[in-house]
Amino acid sequence: MPFDPVVSPGETPASVTDRIAAITLDRQTPLWWWAAFGLALAMLGVGALSVGTLFGRGVQAWGNNWPVMWGFDLINYVWWIGIASGGTLVSSLFFLTRSAWRTSVNRIAESMTIFAAMCAGIFPIIHLGRPWFFYWLFPYPNTMTLWPQFRSPLLWDFIAILAYVFSSAVFWFLGLMPDVAALRDRARGRAAQLFYGVLALGFRGSGAQWRRYHAAYGVIAGIMTPLVVSVHSIVGLDFAAAATPGWYSTQYPPFFVFGAALSGFGVVLVLLLPLRALLGLHDYVTERHLDVLGRLLLTASLAVSYCYVMDAFDVFYSGGEAERRQFAERISGLYAPVYWLTLLMNCAVPLLLCWRGLRLRPWVLGAVGLSAVVGMWLERFGIVVAVLHRTNLPSAWGDYAPTWVDFGTLAGTLGLFGAGFLLFVRFLPVVSIAEMRQMIGTGRVG
Repeated sequence: MPFDPVVSPGETPASVTDRIAAITLDRQTPLWWWAAFGLALAMLGVGALSVGTLFGRGVQAWGNNWPVMWGFDLINYVWWIGIASGGTLVSSLFFLTRSAWRTSVNRIAESMTIFAAMCAGIFPIIHLGRPWFFYWLFPYPNTMTLWPQFRSPLLWDFIAILAYVFSSAVFWFLGLMPDVAALRDRARGRAAQLFYGVLALGFRGSGAQWRRYHAAYGVIAGIMTPLVVSVHSIVGLDFAAAATPGWYSTQYPPFFVFGAALSGFGVVLVLLLPLRALLGLHDYVTERHLDVLGRLLLTASLAVSYCYVMDAFDVFYSGGEAERRQFAERISGLYAPVYWLTLLMNCAVPLLLCWRGLRLRPWVLGAVGLSAVVGMWLERFGIVVAVLHRTNLPSAWGDYAPTWVDFGTLAGTLGLFGAGFLLFVRFLPVVSIAEMRQMIGTGRVG
């Protein structure tokens, strides 16, 4: 059976430019945007209050306590950086494979990466206890010869996040330049012309500019693909490098990369499907995209399921009493519902996508994507809390109860992500005009 087209028949380079530019330049801000933006700002306000309370009272405002010294701060950090990594995989990896379907979704995936990485970058700073001294993590010359501990996973995270956020921002902005140049030339108001003109950085579309643009974009895409694997592998090594039963496993780096792909693909679907309906993008996000993204989500789910099986196998193969006791606690103890819900949402629910008819139903695809996103957060909760609350020494066992500050900080990052993404949707092209024009012009639409 031939593939469905990635663009509806009849679309031309001129019509693509007109329709996508009109979403940003010509339409009034819709009511749904104001409602969503207001909700995001309210959640951001809750997050600001929570962080303010944290700075005033110290880390005791969180539910962290012995033996669960890491709680929502580590859970949310790993979850957000996984979402960011999954978005980069969609954008950079499938650019290198010259996948035509990527052209309609890469801008949404790249923007998702930027705002998710921003949310992730908050947690390594605010959990320090004295976040105003975060710059001590830099190996800068100082009179007291105070140097970072280079064997600390905290330093690995800091360097990885810094490199990843910078590279992702450059990749995202470079892809935007031709499109904001098109908006600059079409904008009618002086303020809009100045805004898009500054962002375009003098891009005029000459032959020399296009040659340099394509060369630079290809190089950065080539850098981003291994970088995203290395970043989430480092996150996995945060756990694998610890002498903690249930953590020191060589499968953690690939396990975390597979989990990042699952959560990233899930968020892409959660964002893409409503925008497809609300902005009328059906001609550019066709059933081909739904089918491919559903297959990718299913593949990532199967990879994560394999890691879950190997995790259970290693517990009994290694022969460690602490690991077996801890695993028994995970499947039948206080946090057993978290473990079984994780398996349900990450492994069982995505199996619905084995049937193409269900993959082509947006509401089914969106529900499965949301299930994967929530399931990956629960997985992080299980890895952090369910492992730490049962240590080697029974005398050091203890339970964990998050406070309102924990939930408020999570809500604040959700609000920050939502507000940033909504501003992007309102003021920048949600589909890459330049790449779409090139794809249609070369006939790569099948």
